[in-house]
Amino acid sequence: MKFTLSWLRDHLETTASVAEIADKLTALGLEVEGIDNPAEKLAPFVVAEVLSAERHPQADKLQVLQVDAGNGPMQVVCGAPNARAGMKGVFGPPGAYVPGSDFTLKVAAIRGVESNGMMCSERELELGTGHDGIIELPGDAPVGQSYAAYAGLEDPVFDIAVTPNRPDCFGVRGIARDLAAAGLGTLRAQPVRPLAEDGANPVSITVEEGSGCEAFAARLIRGVTNGPSPDWLQARLRAVGLRPISALVDVTNFFSIDQARPLHVYDAALLNGGIAVRRGRQERFDALNDKAYEATAEDCVIADDKGVLGLGGVVGGVSTGVTEGTSDVLLECAWFDPLAIARTGQRHQVHTDARARFERGVDPLTLQEMTDAAAAMIVELCGGSPTARSMATTARWSEVTAPRSVPLRPERVETLAGLSLPPEEQNRILTALGFVAGANGWTVPGWRPDIDGEADLVEEVARVAGLDLLPSTPLPREAGVAKAVALPSQRLERRVRRAAAARGFNEAITWSFISEADSTLFGGGAHVLANPISEEMKVMRPSLLPGLARAAARNLSRGATSVRLFELGRRYLADAERPTLSLLMAGDADPRSWQSGKARGFDAYDVKAAALALLAEAGAPVANLQLSQGAGDAFHPGRSATLRLGKAELARFGELHPALAKALDLPPGTQAADLYLDALPAARDKGRARPAFTPPALQPVTRDFAFVVPEGLAAGDLVRAVRGADKALITDVRVFDRYQPAEGDLSLALEVALQPTDKTLTEADLLALSEKVVAAAAKVGAILRS
Repeated sequence: MKFTLSWLRDHLETTASVAEIADKLTALGLEVEGIDNPAEKLAPFVVAEVLSAERHPQADKLQVLQVDAGNGPMQVVCGAPNARAGMKGVFGPPGAYVPGSDFTLKVAAIRGVESNGMMCSERELELGTGHDGIIELPGDAPVGQSYAAYAGLEDPVFDIAVTPNRPDCFGVRGIARDLAAAGLGTLRAQPVRPLAEDGANPVSITVEEGSGCEAFAARLIRGVTNGPSPDWLQARLRAVGLRPISALVDVTNFFSIDQARPLHVYDAALLNGGIAVRRGRQERFDALNDKAYEATAEDCVIADDKGVLGLGGVVGGVSTGVTEGTSDVLLECAWFDPLAIARTGQRHQVHTDARARFERGVDPLTLQEMTDAAAAMIVELCGGSPTARSMATTARWSEVTAPRSVPLRPERVETLAGLSLPPEEQNRILTALGFVAGANGWTVPGWRPDIDGEADLVEEVARVAGLDLLPSTPLPREAGVAKAVALPSQRLERRVRRAAAARGFNEAITWSFISEADSTLFGGGAHVLANPISEEMKVMRPSLLPGLARAAARNLSRGATSVRLFELGRRYLADAERPTLSLLMAGDADPRSWQSGKARGFDAYDVKAAALALLAEAGAPVANLQLSQGAGDAFHPGRSATLRLGKAELARFGELHPALAKALDLPPGTQAADLYLDALPAARDKGRARPAFTPPALQPVTRDFAFVVPEGLAAGDLVRAVRGADKALITDVRVFDRYQPAEGDLSLALEVALQPTDKTLTEADLLALSEKVVAAAAKVGAILRS
């Protein structure tokens, strides 16, 4: 929900600063997500006068202007057709950033003529869509003054997160009411101006029982002149991200933001008979969002004698949309069942501001008041003669508008919320929020459909009084209640998380939902959301790597040269969700230096070492793992592998497939790994105590062996075979050399570490062990090199 400071002050009389308002909103539960001041980005732009305008010597459509921006004449090349001597406009000096065109001005030669800055249009300053000419200011505009100050653009825009239970705060009025109750100002009264009515509304209105609409109020206004809305209204709508369309449409958008009250207008001349609110009948219509929909029997539709005009409370149709030629307009102000609106919006995948408000609950008690207020604004801006208000309701309407009373015992504020407040202060808070004291408790205002019981009133009192006043009191542990104990799976996750951080990886937490395009890159997701937050969060991730890839790409695009990320989370597969730790390494493994020269990029061995270290920390028998080349379609076929223990796949690692890396905006050579924590063999919990350190009494011995091996033999298979030659004496085997002439056999050299335990090894012992090593290597096709 966005609103400007000036808009808020229409409802709230306050001298509070922007920072004070932001802090209080967050304290009230209306979290401020951002504050944008348009004057800040326009600070360099000033009012300037065009002293002279002459044709460019090298271009017919360009002019050479002499411009005074308060510091004497400056030469500016301009292509605007309305640029002329004597006019005043907005000047951007060299060094100013032009937000609408996304570039920074500098002194430059244009067709051989030097230009110092530019005269700006509305679109270039993001003040509108006009780009046919530069902005023209009145003759009395002061030269050299900041344009933002002159135009009154010093109007910060607040962006707050509204929780689903606060439909009233989808309007500026509701936000102002909360701030006034919290003592940050006084809520201004807004009486509805009386209207001179011109007879009864000739358009008949009928509402079908069970249609999903419980009340429909309307006024016909004859003789309106529809055109652009006033500048103040257009500026407010633009400030909150809405595009001004016409005065009639802008009025409906204004009330949606101002009062959390969606409205709709119809061109009465395009109606065929009266308005009927009913269920759909498999009827197709073209909507105002340039899409076509087929209304089903489960949808609430607004229709005339000819057919459907729109989905009630969700989206209107183009057949009766207002235009500049509209002279008679029918104003709609209705109340729809929130559940029906939500289901219709989900069914047709329509997301509109009207739907967002109706499905959370719009105030049913101000239906007639809002109809009159909107009609008065239309008459003020567009002229015309309004008829009397007509209204059709269902039998359930009396139930919807029936008063609701909730009792509150003052002592419950302390027992439930832990906050000691005198009854007088509790009464003041509830009264300021619009609740009315009565014999049966507090009457709930129509804009608070979320209030259902005494606990809700306690929450309101505590929220407004200030949750920061609540004392921090630890809960006592009852006798006999055991302390919380981490599960083995939780202890495992803690170990590998610490191990990844210790190896230089930064932990990332990404969304569990990804786009359909990203999920397709990793084999596709089994769970697709029917009603996603956005198209970018439509599929439950089948892999953690898409989120890490997007995070890495963002860091690299902002100047990072080396990115090492890990995430511990869940993959969502068809059968279950799987705990997984994923690694991603992109950019430089080692920076350039005078010793090494160029920077070294990450390779598959870097990510392999990290994967093996984390598996070892997780308790996997790393020495017994089998390595198989290739790790699936997401990885480079020749620079990736899997790590297995028997038939169980514990991890896969390697370089991402070049096509996939390109699709994710990652550099070539990006390395990744997936460690499947649920596939690890169960290990006995050895407790927190480490085993006693027992260093060997005898000195270790190393022996080197060189073998001629078949071309296709994996080095890991040879290492594993040699290690198994004598498990008591051989403690480590590693490859230290690989040699293959241009034409000839492949040779691998191994270093074998031996650790005697009870006696020093003799030459005979070493010879016997060497024979065992050679025999074990021969089983995998390796022959001792002569």
